[in-house]
Amino acid sequence: MTALLDVLASQFPDSSRTTLRQMLQNDRVRVNGAPERNAKREIGDGDQVEIAGKSERALDPRVRLLYEDPDIIVIDKAAGLLSVPTDEVKHETAETILGALHVHRLDRDTSGVLVFAKNSWTREQLQAQFASHDIERLYVAIVWGKLRESSGTFRSFLAEDSQLRVREVGAGEGKEAVTHYRTTASGSRYSILEVTLETGRRNQIRVHLANAGHPVVGDTMYGRGPDPDLGRLALHARDLGIIHPRSGKKMTFTAEVPRAFRELKL
Repeated sequence: MTALLDVLASQFPDSSRTTLRQMLQNDRVRVNGAPERNAKREIGDGDQVEIAGKSERALDPRVRLLYEDPDIIVIDKAAGLLSVPTDEVKHETAETILGALHVHRLDRDTSGVLVFAKNSWTREQLQAQFASHDIERLYVAIVWGKLRESSGTFRSFLAEDSQLRVREVGAGEGKEAVTHYRTTASGSRYSILEVTLETGRRNQIRVHLANAGHPVVGDTMYGRGPDPDLGRLALHARDLGIIHPRSGKKMTFTAEVPRAFRELKL
């Protein structure tokens, strides 16, 4: 027999005892289907301990929970919210709201799927998947104009300057970036693209599309600036596919394309 608090500590090795006790007091811990607040309760081999998802608690409206288990949290991040803290912004970020460990990032003005880890082991495993390009990522982008080819691939080398602005450089000066796109709709002003990544460089999609002459709508750094019809950067991380580090199962998460994208007149 093992005390419930010790069982929780084994499931969440990076969480403090105070945090675990808060989970108990917030009725997030269930034993055999019933809420349990007694940290000293003895747990036997036949007892089932479950952690209720954070969707059952109030979350910041800029963070919509898509999935949670003892190892990962997957969210739909709103445009305008930073993924992780910076020197200027310490607390108003997805990472600090969730109290979890970041695995990857989205630009502040990009919305969509983000996965966070609840412990350092999970983060290391997921970051290894990102580094080896085993992650499936699909973005929806609205761009200016109509691309000459309805589908294709951008391949170049990218480097950052001291202001974190990204530009295309020679092969020996930067890191390779590969972006695939497919046009799903076009109009007199805009086109909607589905974009998939082989690599995950900073601002990769925005730089490649801008250099192709079709910048993302609303891009203030590489494009034409704010767009009054949309009011935001027209880039959304719709799908994310990972291999769960603990179960080994493939999991795909989807964040619905924003209504403003769907209602925009092309």
